Amino acid sequence: MGIVYRKLSEKDLGTIIEMRIDQLTEEYKAEGRAVPEGVDLKTSLMDFYTRNMAAGTYVSWLALDGDKIVGTSGMSFAEKPPYFTCPTGRLGILSSMYTDPDYRRMGIATQLLDRVVNEAKEYGCGTIYITASNMGVKLYEAYGFKHNGNFMQLNF
Repeated sequence: MGIVYRKLSEKDLGTIIEMRIDQLTEEYKAEGRAVPEGVDLKTSLMDFYTRNMAAGTYVSWLALDGDKIVGTSGMSFAEKPPYFTCPTGRLGILSSMYTDPDYRRMGIATQLLDRVVNEAKEYGCGTIYITASNMGVKLYEAYGFKHNGNFMQLNF
């Protein structure tokens, strides 16, 4: 097996959107939650990827086995007022880490993670955040991510 890595391009968006929806569905089911009905993620995801890739505020790396995308990663960039542990104020928000179940435990996720973390460093990020699924926690811990007990969210 020869896995090849490359950046996401607009021609990949249809496939990536389907994979992102599969990923979210798998995570919801693993957590015992019902997948919400009537949510049009395809349109929202296409808008997100198109706008943010053009603006340079989103980057993604893919893992391919031949023509088949078998893994994805994503990093969004944001900025807030600088603080002591992030003097640039630039933040990376890690998302869309997903590996096809048939390709797990082969180091693909680590390779993808390394690539988007390097993108964040090049962008000048001082911190990277992720809301990790239960499936991904061990990967992120092994890479050096630490738990932050202060993380909270408000959904509308």
